[in-house]
Amino acid sequence: RVILWPDTFNNYFHPDTALAAARVLQGTGFQVVVPEGHFCCGRPLYDWGMLDRAKDLLREVLNALRHEIRAGVPVVVLEPSCASVFRDELINLFPADEDAMRLSKQTVLLSEFLCDHVDMGRLPKMNRKAVVHGHCHHHAIMKMTKEEEILKHVGVDYKLLDSGCCGMAGSFGFEKGERYDVSVKAGERVLLPAVRSAAPDTLIVADGFS
Repeated sequence: RVILWPDTFNNYFHPDTALAAARVLQGTGFQVVVPEGHFCCGRPLYDWGMLDRAKDLLREVLNALRHEIRAGVPVVVLEPSCASVFRDELINLFPADEDAMRLSKQTVLLSEFLCDHVDMGRLPKMNRKAVVHGHCHHHAIMKMTKEEEILKHVGVDYKLLDSGCCGMAGSFGFEKGERYDVSVKAGERVLLPAVRSAAPDTLIVADGFS
C-alpha cells in the first residue's frame, strides 16, 4: 500500500504524469491510494515567507494522512519541490511533532521507491538516448543517484547535465526586468544549448514542474 501524493502541479497541469506513476506502481504490485480533497505542501507560500499560512496547509496534510503515516505507509511524491518540503522544511516548522518526523522519513521520490522495493528486472527496457536535467531541490536534498540507477536498469543511454539551476526558480523566471534576464542567462549556461543540440528523438528528462 502506497500513497501517491497529488501535488498541485501534476494534479492540475500534468495529470498524465501522475496517472503514469500510478500505473507503474500498480503494475509492480502495489495498492495506490490518492488522498481525497485538495492539499498543498505550502511550497509557494513558504518561498514567499508566508510561514504561518504554509504551516496551516501542512497541518491539514498531517491531519488528513495521520492514520496512514502512523501505519508506516510510504508517501511517493513526484514533484521534488513538494518532496523537499516534507523531507526538510516540515521538521523545521514542526520540530516537536512526531507525525511530521514520520512523514519526513516516509516521503520518497518514485525513483527511490522503485529502487528500494521493486525488482529492477521487472521494468521494461527502453533503448533510447536522453538528456537529463536535475531539479534544484532534487539535487540539494535527494540527489540524483536513484534516477541514474533507474535509467541504467531500463537501458537509457543518458547524459546527466552539469547544468545547475535552469533559471526558472518557481515564478522567478517569468518576472519582467532583471530577473527575467538572469533567468535566461542561467538557462543558457548549459541546459538550453544542450536541449537545442539534442537529436529530435532524444528524450529530455526533467522532473519538477518549474
